Amino acid sequence: MGIDQDEISTETTTLGELLVAENIGSQHRKVVKALYKALARKDTSTTSELVAPDLEWWFHGPRHCQHMMRTLTGESRHVEFKFRPRSITPVGDRVVAEGWEGSKAYWAHVWSVKEGMITQLREYFNTWVTVIVGNSEVEDEMMKLWQSDPRERSQRSLPDIVLAI
Repeated sequence: MGIDQDEISTETTTLGELLVAENIGSQHRKVVKALYKALARKDTSTTSELVAPDLEWWFHGPRHCQHMMRTLTGESRHVEFKFRPRSITPVGDRVVAEGWEGSKAYWAHVWSVKEGMITQLREYFNTWVTVIVGNSEVEDEMMKLWQSDPRERSQRSLPDIVLAI
């Protein structure tokens, strides 16, 4: 009997990959956190350094609630909406931020970061979000990676959307 060396290498590589992925997620989280800080300071220079000029953007919610896009494009010159994230969480190769503005406006942002620059934003307004990923080892099996704050779900009624990554 004995230990199969190929098995050890695979486990080590897998562990190493997990550590690298966790480190990358942490770096991506720092980029997104820096963006919210720059927006709060109205620091357009830092904002433009963090966001790709060809940012891909997708929105779900009432049209008049496209607050982040108006902020990033400069369409909104005065601060009509303040983004104060309650949480900023790396999820796979993305970062999810969520927060409340007052008691009725819930928002969630799903950011993609590549090489230290934000390249994609999925903005959800007054919509619960669940992020899932397919299990490559088991066909048709999905795993939940992140979900809007469940404590709030019992107190409010909002539509729910599932984001598969």
